[in-house]
This record gives sequence, structure tokens and C-alpha cells, in this order.
Amino acid sequence: MRGVKNVRVIVLMVKGLFFTGLFAAALLSTYLLLSGVSLNEATKWMFRDQVVLSEEDKPESLDSSQDWTQYPALEVTATGYTAGKESTGKTPDHPAYGITYSGVKVKRDLYSTIAADTSVFPIGSVLFIPEYGFGVVADTGSAIKGNRIDLYYDTVQDVYNEWGKKTLNVYLIQKGKGTLTEEALQVMNEEESMQVFRQELLKEVE
Repeated sequence: MRGVKNVRVIVLMVKGLFFTGLFAAALLSTYLLLSGVSLNEATKWMFRDQVVLSEEDKPESLDSSQDWTQYPALEVTATGYTAGKESTGKTPDHPAYGITYSGVKVKRDLYSTIAADTSVFPIGSVLFIPEYGFGVVADTGSAIKGNRIDLYYDTVQDVYNEWGKKTLNVYLIQKGKGTLTEEALQVMNEEESMQVFRQELLKEVE
């Protein structure tokens, strides 16, 4: 008998909620009709706190996402390069076109391939470069000696428009062990916590 009573109570509660919902909907319709406020505007007002919260939760730029000065800093002169003949002497039909000293393909991504003097930054070292992002040392160059680095870009136009030549502090996030693989680079670029910054990168590439 107790089970039957419980079922009856639940049924009465459901009915009550149903009629309360109908009553609330009727009140809302009447208010909208008399006030001239649209349903869209009313919805925005009702959920205004959530909208504000989502604005506050938007990810910051990568540059301002944390205090990079907590990492070892080194002043370098940074230039840009491409996989093309103007930078490497290779054309697209060359078998080694786009292949770095480490063996991985050049890449402009959340973690991009860069060239450095391996006596300063061994292959696999991860640097944070303000206004560029993360650079992973994958390549070398005859002119890249000492405190010089070369940042990979897809086109010559990107090099000139987005970088040129700058002297700035870069931050050593992780010192490399002398090797780098495609798999390791892929894992870095697919790191879930980094994906919030992908849109920022896409805007730069456009």
C-alpha cells in the first residue's frame, strides 16, 4: 500500500509541475505581448549572468596566458625562414624539401619548428617566443650561430608581414635531448589544454 501511495504522490507532483509550467508560459506570453519585448531579448535578459560569465572565461592570448619570466631567458636575434629555395636552396621537387635537420617536416602550428645553434639549444628544445608562440628546435642553418634563431613560416610573405627580424628575449621551457620525432611533435600540438589558442594561430595564418 505504501508503494501505491508513493506513486500517487509522484503523479500529483508531476501534474502540479505540468500545470505550473503552463501557468508560467501563459504569464510569459502575456508579458511579452503587453511589453513589446521579443522572446529573444527576454531570453538574453534571463541568461545575462551566463553570457557575462562566458565572456570572462574566454581564453587570453598565449603571450599573456602566464608569466613567462619564470623560465630561463636568453636574448636572441630571431629571423624567419621558409622551406623554399630562398631559405634552403631546395625546390618542392627536391626529396629533402621541407625536411629539417632532425628529420621532421617543417610546421607552423601551436608548436612550430624552428632552427637554432644546437650548442645553445639542442634539438628538441622547446622555447616560448613572444608574438610567435612555442618553437621546437628541429633545424639548423649555416648562418644560425650563437644567439640566433630562425622561425619557420609557410611563405615568404608571412616572414615579412608577421616577423621580419627582431631582437628579443626567448624563454627556455624545456631543454632538448638531441632528438625530435614526428610523433613527439604531434603530441605537443594535440595537447588538449593548448587547443584554446588554435583560433589565435589561425587568425595569424589567414
